[in-house]
Amino acid sequence: QVQLVESGGGLVQAGGSLGLSCAASRNIASFTTMAWYRQAPGKQRELVAIVSTGGGTNYADSVKGRFTISRDNAENTVFLQMNSLKPEDTAVYYCSATQHAPFVRTFWGQGTQVTVSS
Repeated sequence: QVQLVESGGGLVQAGGSLGLSCAASRNIASFTTMAWYRQAPGKQRELVAIVSTGGGTNYADSVKGRFTISRDNAENTVFLQMNSLKPEDTAVYYCSATQHAPFVRTFWGQGTQVTVSS
């Protein structure tokens, strides 16, 4: 088990920046991937960015060049730096941690609201 606690959400004007943090209750080095998802009202949850144990990253096309995901295994924290925010980035942002051994399992945080005003 692991508890994930997101922080850093809030209200920002379009073009602004926000940084999200996800603090884990235990060592995240054992999780193959850490990721950020988001869910806007009336829409399905979607993957925003993912980072592997080795540091490899991948992003949704809609955020490439604007968002940066990183992980600090020593601090058991994952970050999402969001720049050039757009109103369509408004959503609840969730942190996730996925283990692949001894079986595949994903843990979720409770989410943090990000609102971008036009």
